[in-house]
Amino acid sequence: MNSLSEQIVNFVQRYYVEPVINDSGYNPVNTVTWAIVLGIFIFLIHRAFIRYGIGFSGRFIIATAPYIIAGSSLRVVEDAELIAPPIAYLLITPLIYFLVASVTLLALFISRKLTGGYRLYSAIGISWSLLNLFVLIRGGVQNAWVPLAVIALGSSITGCVFLLSRILPHRLSIPNSGCSLPVILSHMLDASSTYIGVDWLGYEEKHVVPTLLIHMMGSAAVMYPVKLVVLLPLLSILDDSLRDDRDMWGILVLTLLVLGLAPATRNTLRMMLGI
Repeated sequence: MNSLSEQIVNFVQRYYVEPVINDSGYNPVNTVTWAIVLGIFIFLIHRAFIRYGIGFSGRFIIATAPYIIAGSSLRVVEDAELIAPPIAYLLITPLIYFLVASVTLLALFISRKLTGGYRLYSAIGISWSLLNLFVLIRGGVQNAWVPLAVIALGSSITGCVFLLSRILPHRLSIPNSGCSLPVILSHMLDASSTYIGVDWLGYEEKHVVPTLLIHMMGSAAVMYPVKLVVLLPLLSILDDSLRDDRDMWGILVLTLLVLGLAPATRNTLRMMLGI
């Protein structure tokens, strides 16, 4: 019995605790686990929003974007070692997701209670983001060109995809939803930050699948086609299958936006600061 208990403790320590304490990134076990937890969390959020009459409209998704930037910049605060353990552990994946989600939901419900809209909610997120950025850049910037390069590359490729969808609508289609293009842009920014970091500045990718693909192809530029091959059909499937459930459509689109914009912001800030 003691042997089984020790094995369980060692398993949890190896695959869940140590990656947080050592900030060593992802492994196959915790990657699958956090994916399952994310799915459960999405379901619970969906139910809660239905109960309180909050819809996942395009306006709400845009108002939530500052919180994605706030969470990512807060993660960089830990990368810069501006906060010491054990508090710093709250700023490491996956704990930081729960922290940011809690603050975001609290701000949302307070805003809805006081104003009934999203202006206060958006303002709180923007203020939080600016505060984090101020804390980070006051120590100095090493690569000021990085954000410009990431935005230029990500925007250019997104623009090309958009133009091709208009020229060849039967072969390349983008759902007419107003949030589809921002989602694509967020992932092209993520791919650009990975490409610049790995190929230009010598950073390493921490996620399991991208690491394998980059090693196979010899360049992080592989992330552009990989993301598009997955993202474009997925957006179309979601748009077609969830026409009658726009709230679920909204929460899944928001999830895709987070999965693109969050790492893009963190990667860009780290490279800009030379962390």
